[in-house]
Amino acid sequence: MYKSVHSGSCAPAAPRCGPLATILNSSAQPLAGVKVVEFGTLIAGPFCSRILGEFGAEVIKIEAPGEGDPLRKWRKLYPTADGETSLWWFVQSRNKQSVTLNLKHPKGIEIARKLVQEADIVVENFRPGVMEKLGLGWDALAAINPGLVMVRLSGFGQTGPMAAQPGFGAIGESMGGLRYVTGFADRPPVKTGISIGDSIAALWGALGALMALRHREVSGGNGQVVDVALYEAVFAMMESLVPEFDVFGFIRERTGNVMPGITPSNTHTTKDGKHLIIGANGDAIFRRLMLAIGRVDLADDPQLGTNAGRDARADEIYGVIDAWVAANDAEAVLRTAAEAQVPASRIYSAADMFADPQFLARQMIETAQLPDGKEFSVPGIVPKLSLTPGETRWVGPALGEHTEKILARLGYPPEEIVGFRSDGVI
Repeated sequence: MYKSVHSGSCAPAAPRCGPLATILNSSAQPLAGVKVVEFGTLIAGPFCSRILGEFGAEVIKIEAPGEGDPLRKWRKLYPTADGETSLWWFVQSRNKQSVTLNLKHPKGIEIARKLVQEADIVVENFRPGVMEKLGLGWDALAAINPGLVMVRLSGFGQTGPMAAQPGFGAIGESMGGLRYVTGFADRPPVKTGISIGDSIAALWGALGALMALRHREVSGGNGQVVDVALYEAVFAMMESLVPEFDVFGFIRERTGNVMPGITPSNTHTTKDGKHLIIGANGDAIFRRLMLAIGRVDLADDPQLGTNAGRDARADEIYGVIDAWVAANDAEAVLRTAAEAQVPASRIYSAADMFADPQFLARQMIETAQLPDGKEFSVPGIVPKLSLTPGETRWVGPALGEHTEKILARLGYPPEEIVGFRSDGVI
């Protein structure tokens, strides 16, 4: 179903200093010709590489022989030739090539360094210091590839008193402020439902990598480190939290489904038991909603013509909207909101997404093939580029599937590759 691996055509160079125009083929995907070596596991590092791979970068994922990325065994598993493999794996590692390397063996490190020598980007999310102990730290890699961009994702960053401590996404979400404001005031903080801290960090990592590539282009070939701390990635998303505390001593607290200061925007339950979000916090939008539900008095109330005035009477407004929604089924509420041009939506489950015409029209549910040929659905690619869109060329590979091909490309003869396998290098 998917096209063959794009191997790229750039020869190794130290530094890789030509302008991106000489690396990229403008008729191909935007990152075609960019080579990425991934040393990451689980979520943050691999998701960063996944984004780059979806837009054409060649991503070589380094995995431990016989084990691989632990994500291969997370959550729902599907039977495969080597036992069972996570459905998550097939998405997280799409468009990647899997190479098994024993990084505790000198030959494994030698091969890793050869891969890095021809790379544009290295992505790693080990605890700070691990890559240095392996001889693969920034100083060592920059010495053999001065144009390298090294994306380093970790709990607390590469510096500071907490740098060496382990930190997963949940810790980043907690320290970065997200967990504190998530949930209801009378209950402990809750998670958002996914590992959002890791994914946010991955997005910053991919963005940082592209900015660093741009700098390399205009600076004549200088590589650099992109240092992403999970807690900082989350912290950067926390809206007005910092100035509100500094200026007013105000600490944002958990407020459930509403956000004080922005009214009305809330979750409501319909007559048929569906949960809907209605966001009518714009002045004109609020008026349209009130007219649509027959509350001309509130639509014409001058105090409610501004957000500050509505916020002062939030309980009254939410009571009115709650009562209207509770008296109608979901389809009637959504139809009325749409006719009045008021933002509203059901709170979607996966089943809702699969049936929604907007998801389908935007190709956000793609069809792929599992290793046994069975068709299955994977999420579509974001963002949508009009000329050079991203694509799924293949799903997550078998462990070590591309090892021999990549080693041969590096110049290792077949008999030496056989020896590597018998010696536990690959």
